[in-house]
Amino acid sequence: MTWSRPVGWILDHLVYRTSVTGRDNVPTGGPVIFAANHISFLDGPVMFGASPRPMHILVKKEMFNGFLGRVLRASGQLPVDRSGDRAALLLSKDVLDAGRCVGILPEGTRGSGQATDISNGVAWLALNSGAPVVPVAILGTRIEDEHLDSVPKLGRRFHVSFGNALTLSRNTGETGRASMDRAGMEIRAALAGHVLDTIQFSGQPLPHADLPQELHAVAGTPADDH
Repeated sequence: MTWSRPVGWILDHLVYRTSVTGRDNVPTGGPVIFAANHISFLDGPVMFGASPRPMHILVKKEMFNGFLGRVLRASGQLPVDRSGDRAALLLSKDVLDAGRCVGILPEGTRGSGQATDISNGVAWLALNSGAPVVPVAILGTRIEDEHLDSVPKLGRRFHVSFGNALTLSRNTGETGRASMDRAGMEIRAALAGHVLDTIQFSGQPLPHADLPQELHAVAGTPADDH
């Protein structure tokens, strides 16, 4: 990811104007799971460029075709089948076990970005890898009533905020399913709360809510584009 990190910085600070807060909340070593809200196809690249540490982002497998697919693979991104892909979760766990970072958009698809519902793939990763989860609020990549596929105007101001790391573990006597459901609720609450806090701090609102869209529950956490 040596070459792609500067590209992410250029996107954030030359193509657009991105304010970044909370970098000190990101652990400086060891595995980290970055879990961000999802409002635009630019969320993955913007998070990648704003992060103080490089990460491998789960991206839907349909993007891994042609020239773009070669770029994604060369920059270390991970393909995932959103209809159900345990292999992608196992690959992500291998990345975390190696002490590296994984980026996830656990709402599973672009929407209002309120994190009212997330997939349990991120909870499975957190419980099975022991990696802390850092909630990430992304604002400005889509605003007001812009279409889900709209491209933000050049020079628009974005805001990316990294929240306090959350460490999760299984409780004694708790079943695996109960542990994952509880961890998923804790991650959702932390992400949703951090998004609200970031809105209040930055004064930058989420776009208007869209109609509910289907979430994919097995991996369920890829970026739509990167």
